[in-house]
Amino acid sequence: MATKKVAVIMGSDSDWDIVKKAVVELKNFGVEYECHIMSAHRTPRMVCDFAEKAKGNDFGVIICAAGMAAHLAGVVAGHTTLPVIGLPCSSKNFDGLDALLATVQMPSGIPVATVAVDGAKNAAILAVQILALSNEALSAQLSVCKRQMIEQINEKDRKLQMELETL
Repeated sequence: MATKKVAVIMGSDSDWDIVKKAVVELKNFGVEYECHIMSAHRTPRMVCDFAEKAKGNDFGVIICAAGMAAHLAGVVAGHTTLPVIGLPCSSKNFDGLDALLATVQMPSGIPVATVAVDGAKNAAILAVQILALSNEALSAQLSVCKRQMIEQINEKDRKLQMELETL
Protein backbone atom coordinates (compact mmCIF):
# COMPACT_ATOMS: atom_id res chain seq x y z
CA MET A 1 0.00 0.00 0.00
CA ALA A 2 1.36 3.41 -0.99
CA THR A 3 1.88 6.06 1.65
CA LYS A 4 -0.79 8.72 1.84
CA LYS A 5 0.07 12.30 0.96
CA VAL A 6 0.32 15.23 3.32
CA ALA A 7 -1.62 18.40 2.56
CA VAL A 8 0.09 21.58 3.68
CA ILE A 9 -2.24 24.56 3.67
CA MET A 10 -1.26 28.08 4.64
CA GLY A 11 -3.65 30.93 5.19
CA SER A 12 -1.45 33.46 3.43
CA ASP A 13 1.70 33.63 1.36
CA SER A 14 3.23 35.55 4.27
CA ASP A 15 3.40 32.18 6.09
CA TRP A 16 5.62 30.63 3.40
CA ASP A 17 8.96 31.34 5.09
CA ILE A 18 7.78 29.27 8.05
CA VAL A 19 5.89 26.62 6.06
CA LYS A 20 8.87 26.02 3.79
CA LYS A 21 10.63 24.26 6.69
CA ALA A 22 7.80 21.71 6.89
CA VAL A 23 7.93 21.10 3.14
CA VAL A 24 11.70 20.56 3.28
CA GLU A 25 11.26 18.06 6.11
CA LEU A 26 8.55 16.15 4.21
CA LYS A 27 10.86 16.03 1.18
CA ASN A 28 13.70 14.73 3.37
CA PHE A 29 11.47 11.81 4.38
CA GLY A 30 10.35 11.25 0.79
CA VAL A 31 6.72 11.93 1.68
CA GLU A 32 4.51 13.13 -1.14
CA TYR A 33 2.74 16.40 -0.38
CA GLU A 34 0.74 19.22 -1.86
CA CYS A 35 1.04 22.80 -0.64
CA HIS A 36 -1.68 25.41 -1.14
CA ILE A 37 -2.75 28.86 0.01
CA MET A 38 -6.33 28.93 1.28
CA SER A 39 -7.92 31.24 3.78
CA ALA A 40 -10.55 30.25 6.32
CA HIS A 41 -11.86 33.81 6.06
CA ARG A 42 -11.28 34.88 2.45
CA THR A 43 -11.86 31.53 0.67
CA PRO A 44 -14.00 29.54 3.12
CA ARG A 45 -15.79 27.46 0.46
CA MET A 46 -12.46 26.45 -1.05
CA VAL A 47 -11.15 25.39 2.38
CA CYS A 48 -14.27 23.37 3.19
CA ASP A 49 -14.32 21.72 -0.23
CA PHE A 50 -10.64 20.77 0.02
CA ALA A 51 -11.08 19.36 3.53
CA GLU A 52 -14.19 17.36 2.62
CA LYS A 53 -12.44 15.79 -0.39
CA ALA A 54 -8.99 15.32 1.19
CA LYS A 55 -9.47 11.71 2.30
CA GLY A 56 -10.82 10.71 -1.11
CA ASN A 57 -7.88 12.51 -2.73
CA ASP A 58 -5.43 10.20 -0.94
CA PHE A 59 -4.29 12.52 1.83
CA GLY A 60 -3.52 11.02 5.22
CA VAL A 61 -2.74 14.15 7.25
CA ILE A 62 -3.36 17.88 6.83
CA ILE A 63 -1.01 20.55 8.18
CA CYS A 64 -2.65 23.97 8.50
CA ALA A 65 -0.42 27.00 9.00
CA ALA A 66 -1.90 30.35 9.91
CA GLY A 67 -1.12 33.45 11.90
CA MET A 68 -3.22 36.05 13.66
CA ALA A 69 -6.85 34.83 13.77
CA ALA A 70 -5.72 31.30 12.97
CA HIS A 71 -9.02 29.58 12.30
CA LEU A 72 -7.76 27.53 9.35
CA ALA A 73 -6.94 24.33 11.25
CA GLY A 74 -10.25 24.36 13.11
CA VAL A 75 -12.29 24.90 9.97
CA VAL A 76 -10.43 22.10 8.20
CA ALA A 77 -10.82 19.77 11.19
CA GLY A 78 -14.55 20.49 11.19
CA HIS A 79 -14.81 19.22 7.61
CA THR A 80 -12.67 16.07 7.65
CA THR A 81 -12.01 12.94 9.67
CA LEU A 82 -8.29 13.10 8.84
CA PRO A 83 -5.78 14.17 11.49
CA VAL A 84 -5.17 17.91 11.34
CA ILE A 85 -1.97 19.49 12.63
CA GLY A 86 -2.13 23.18 13.44
CA LEU A 87 0.98 25.24 12.84
CA PRO A 88 0.50 28.66 14.46
CA CYS A 89 2.64 31.31 12.77
CA SER A 90 4.12 34.35 14.45
CA SER A 91 3.01 37.82 13.52
CA LYS A 92 4.21 41.29 14.33
CA ASN A 93 1.36 42.07 16.73
CA PHE A 94 1.36 39.26 19.30
CA ASP A 95 4.41 37.12 18.36
CA GLY A 96 2.09 34.23 17.47
CA LEU A 97 0.31 33.96 20.81
CA ASP A 98 -2.99 34.86 19.13
CA ALA A 99 -2.44 32.15 16.49
CA LEU A 100 -1.42 29.60 19.13
CA LEU A 101 -4.53 30.20 21.22
CA ALA A 102 -6.84 30.18 18.18
CA THR A 103 -5.30 26.91 16.99
CA VAL A 104 -5.12 25.00 20.25
CA GLN A 105 -8.50 26.00 21.76
CA MET A 106 -10.79 23.73 19.74
CA PRO A 107 -14.27 22.71 20.83
CA SER A 108 -14.93 19.18 21.96
CA GLY A 109 -15.13 16.80 19.01
CA ILE A 110 -12.90 18.90 16.71
CA PRO A 111 -9.34 17.99 17.71
CA VAL A 112 -6.36 19.78 16.20
CA ALA A 113 -2.89 18.57 17.13
CA THR A 114 -0.94 21.78 17.62
CA VAL A 115 2.80 22.35 17.47
CA ALA A 116 4.78 25.33 18.74
CA VAL A 117 4.54 28.75 17.16
CA ASP A 118 6.59 28.54 13.94
CA GLY A 119 7.21 24.83 14.68
CA ALA A 120 7.09 23.79 11.02
CA LYS A 121 9.69 21.04 11.32
CA ASN A 122 7.76 19.42 14.18
CA ALA A 123 4.51 19.70 12.21
CA ALA A 124 6.12 17.74 9.38
CA ILE A 125 7.67 15.16 11.71
CA LEU A 126 4.32 14.64 13.44
CA ALA A 127 2.68 14.14 10.04
CA VAL A 128 5.36 11.58 9.16
CA GLN A 129 4.84 9.81 12.49
CA ILE A 130 1.12 9.54 11.78
CA LEU A 131 1.78 8.12 8.31
CA ALA A 132 4.43 5.79 9.75
CA LEU A 133 1.75 3.95 11.73
CA SER A 134 0.96 2.11 8.51
CA ASN A 135 4.33 2.40 6.75
CA GLU A 136 7.29 0.43 8.08
CA ALA A 137 9.81 2.26 5.85
CA LEU A 138 8.82 5.64 7.29
CA SER A 139 8.93 4.16 10.77
CA ALA A 140 12.49 2.98 10.15
CA GLN A 141 13.49 6.43 8.87
CA LEU A 142 12.10 8.01 12.03
CA SER A 143 14.10 5.57 14.16
CA VAL A 144 17.28 6.56 12.33
CA CYS A 145 16.51 10.24 12.94
CA LYS A 146 15.99 9.61 16.66
CA ARG A 147 19.33 7.74 16.87
CA GLN A 148 21.07 10.63 15.07
CA MET A 149 19.64 13.12 17.57
CA ILE A 150 20.94 11.01 20.45
CA GLU A 151 24.39 10.84 18.84
CA GLN A 152 24.42 14.62 18.34
CA ILE A 153 23.53 15.27 21.97
CA ASN A 154 26.10 12.74 23.18
CA GLU A 155 28.78 14.46 21.09
CA LYS A 156 27.81 17.85 22.49
CA ASP A 157 28.00 16.45 26.01
CA ARG A 158 31.46 14.98 25.31
CA LYS A 159 32.64 18.42 24.17
CA LEU A 160 31.15 20.03 27.26
CA GLN A 161 32.86 17.51 29.54
CA MET A 162 36.20 18.19 27.84
CA GLU A 163 35.74 21.93 28.31
CA LEU A 164 34.77 21.47 31.95
CA GLU A 165 38.03 19.63 32.56
CA THR A 166 39.99 22.67 31.38
CA LEU A 167 38.32 25.13 33.78
